[in-house]
Amino acid sequence: MKSKLMNNKYALLVLVLILAITQSAITQTVSLDNDTPKRNSPYSRLGIGDPALQNYATSLGMGGLGAAFTDPYHVNLVNPASIGFLKATSFEVGAFARRANLETNDFDLKTNAGNFSYISVGFPMKNPVNIELDRRPPLVDWRMNFALTPYSDVGYNIESRTEVPGPDTLLTVFTGKGGTYKIGWTNAFEYKNLSVGLDIGYFFGNIVNERGAALDSLENSYFTSLVDEKSMSGFIWKFGAIYKHEFGMVEEKATKNITLGAYISSNANINTTSREFYRRLSTTPRDPFPVDTIRNNNNVMGSITLPGEIGIGIMYEKVNKFRVGIDYSASKWSKYTENNQSKNLMDTYRIGLGGEFIPDHDSYNRFWNKVRYRAGFHFRKDARFDEFNEQLTDTGVTIGMTLPVILPRGQRSWFNLAVTGGKFGTDGSLNETYIRANLGFTLNDNLWFYKRKFN
Repeated sequence: MKSKLMNNKYALLVLVLILAITQSAITQTVSLDNDTPKRNSPYSRLGIGDPALQNYATSLGMGGLGAAFTDPYHVNLVNPASIGFLKATSFEVGAFARRANLETNDFDLKTNAGNFSYISVGFPMKNPVNIELDRRPPLVDWRMNFALTPYSDVGYNIESRTEVPGPDTLLTVFTGKGGTYKIGWTNAFEYKNLSVGLDIGYFFGNIVNERGAALDSLENSYFTSLVDEKSMSGFIWKFGAIYKHEFGMVEEKATKNITLGAYISSNANINTTSREFYRRLSTTPRDPFPVDTIRNNNNVMGSITLPGEIGIGIMYEKVNKFRVGIDYSASKWSKYTENNQSKNLMDTYRIGLGGEFIPDHDSYNRFWNKVRYRAGFHFRKDARFDEFNEQLTDTGVTIGMTLPVILPRGQRSWFNLAVTGGKFGTDGSLNETYIRANLGFTLNDNLWFYKRKFN
């Protein structure tokens, strides 16, 4: 028993070290000497960048449902109360690949991007095998989860040419890179199908925005560059609740349920440390070399205010057959500030709906009958707007599936795939059509915190 408990402690220690090392690596990936961004999302220069999806691959295939989504073998941190229904330890990792086409009236550009999506481990604090053997279920079930997830992403490279007096053109270049992340610690408590959960997250990141200008056709013109590098850190939290009403009892087991879920987070004050570097380079922006430094301000302390969010959802399920649901969430990004100054962003909302279908959960020899098939739809109003002050929108259709994998000792694990095709932007300006594939792997185990007994 001591050996098993020590193994659990070592596993937790390894996870903490992985998260710490990952944070260090992520923070160091952004510097003034890095190459240009690997992706090009022009609107990511506003606010803290493009918001990262907080769903894991399992719920992404259902239109990104999260407020009322629960699963005994998968983690859902959109609503922290969801892990109150975990039945086994769940280790999850995910990554994505994205292909997009940026288009205006004047040009179109194809872009590619990819990154890790999440790493997470959630577990019941009392082993489910011991609960069955003791025949004395605890009055309140306690589950815990640790996770590292991206929060936002910045990457753009834009060139603009403007005619100026005389036979010349002003070339302006905008580039940006970096992102923000969250290390989360979640606890949930479940009592008679009512679960409440609290997620406390450490928010951190590094974003570099640079803009430069030069007279494009003047042979010996200078290229002036202003670099704004900002590091961020602080704490954010989210509270959620989920209630599952079970009915259609057969042999004391429910065959149907309706799940209601809601979550809320408040505004968060995040500390920032900035560096402003203004320099002149020669001779051309294509291959510049420094001439002199005009201004170099280091360690400028400041803050940003992240807005809170609310979300609600409902889901109907016929156990091991199908489930359907709908979500709504909203956030007041108009309250976003940098150093107490508003950035004129807009309030947002998101609607998602989707479903899951299992042809034959108990099929013995037909693998594809046991696969979970998913589909969904989402519509989102973004916080940012185009040059005509029209708010950006994101509309998409999703499909997905979960493939069961049986490991030694009969442990369940899963490959999760979700594909989203959609359109982002506005019709009157820059718009983006995209396809995004999310791949996740879930490894389950029921021996964490197992206590051996001897007669």
